[in-house]
Amino acid sequence: MPLPLDSYVLLCVSVLLVVAAHYAYSRWLFSTRRLPLPPGPPRAPFLGNIHQVPLMSQHKKFAEWSRNCGDLFCVQIFHKSMLIISSIQVARDLLETRSAKYSDRPYSVVANEFVFPFRRPILGLMPYDERFRRLRKWFQGALETKASLQQYHHIQRREVGRLLSDLVHTPKEFFSHIRRYNGALMLEIAYGHPVASAEDEYMAFADRSVAALTDIGSIASTLVDFVPILKYIPTWMPGAGFKRQALRAKDMWAEMTRIPYQRVRDDMALGKAKLSFTTFMIQEVSRDGHLTDNDEYDISNSASQMYGAGVETTLHTLLTLLLAFTIYPKVVDKAQAEIDRVIGTSRLPELADREFLPYLGCIVQEVLRWNPITPLGVPHCLQEDDSYNGYGLPGGSMFIINVWAISRNPALYPNPEVFRPERFEEMDAETASARDPRKYLFGFGRRICPGRYLADSSVWLVAANVLATMDIRRARDSAGREIIPTPSFKGGIVSHVEPFECDIRPRSQKTIDLIAERHYETTD
Repeated sequence: MPLPLDSYVLLCVSVLLVVAAHYAYSRWLFSTRRLPLPPGPPRAPFLGNIHQVPLMSQHKKFAEWSRNCGDLFCVQIFHKSMLIISSIQVARDLLETRSAKYSDRPYSVVANEFVFPFRRPILGLMPYDERFRRLRKWFQGALETKASLQQYHHIQRREVGRLLSDLVHTPKEFFSHIRRYNGALMLEIAYGHPVASAEDEYMAFADRSVAALTDIGSIASTLVDFVPILKYIPTWMPGAGFKRQALRAKDMWAEMTRIPYQRVRDDMALGKAKLSFTTFMIQEVSRDGHLTDNDEYDISNSASQMYGAGVETTLHTLLTLLLAFTIYPKVVDKAQAEIDRVIGTSRLPELADREFLPYLGCIVQEVLRWNPITPLGVPHCLQEDDSYNGYGLPGGSMFIINVWAISRNPALYPNPEVFRPERFEEMDAETASARDPRKYLFGFGRRICPGRYLADSSVWLVAANVLATMDIRRARDSAGREIIPTPSFKGGIVSHVEPFECDIRPRSQKTIDLIAERHYETTD
């Protein structure tokens, strides 16, 4: 039976609209794909730029290229595009404004096929999917609310007291003391496990496990991610070192994850478990006291990531702080004068004092800028074709934020190699906020680090208390000459501070007494 005239007209109009929409979409898609890639360094046939990318300190080579190619440029690794972002504005335009497209992670052969079983990597490396969103909510509940952060204050306060006591008694071992402080803080938050000394058995094993994982190399420098056929090389063959290292890391990470999690489960069964991230997650996720295997895998790995991600980054941030104090004594004098004026000498600084110590806040910002701990961040992956400023951006491309290049931009930070907290004092409020390193150091969009507030407060609290109680000066050689350290940072996933010497002494007998009181108060 023929269609009524009205229905026939409606059908024709609908078909025409569908055809027009499809044509418009096809034209857009075709034009997007035909747009040129962002500029980049000259490429060799087949190889692209792989032969020009150094195995170490890639951030410096990328910064060099960005001076000629711009804030968004393309490096070709064989047939794959790697887009490098070297400005805050480009990072915000893409990774925040268009976060739905840019929140994925590149597929990592090492992580998915060697280190983490079942192709289920930890939160920082997993794809942007339902599992990611589920775990992200866990971390937000445990690390991003005011109430959750307040419950860690007493742990931070106690561990800072122990750190100060350690510095009084054995100041030359400051590296070990800072490592113990940071490890103890993260272990107790993650598992409720108290740490009495730097020789704590679990902390030592966990640190070795984290080091084994970070030593594998970043996604950007792992050749097997660009040439997947390399994963089939036997472990005994030359060139398979990455595979042997990854398998060692796998075994160590599995033990690091299993042992403390099982200890928490046993303590919960006995009713003696301390409140921690792990107990919080178990109670949140368990259904009538039951956890699935997937739940247990995700909770135990999330707790290990909390420790692993926090311990190395905060450790080297605090070492950077001491290095800066050693090289720039006038910064120490100015900060101590502010603390003495605002707080006095009858008590130690608390987190509640933070808003009243603006110069100390500038010091923390400058530490984060001077040695950005993750110089290339963690790569993002574009989920579908996109375009930006007349350039085509192919779906599946890796995007790397050169945090180090942003922190060394002389247009933002004049004379960037110099540690100078005053630069933030000299900016108006709007400029200082826009250039705050915390706005780019901890990532962008839906991949921003959930532990950023805890890390920031921990660094500030150590800085305030060390300055209030200790004089940090340059060490002297046998002839009495000052030893001025040369700032040296070893590149990698985490920018490590190379060993240096400094002289740490209590400011007075009164400060020694204050430290003893705090130590007694928090350990009683």
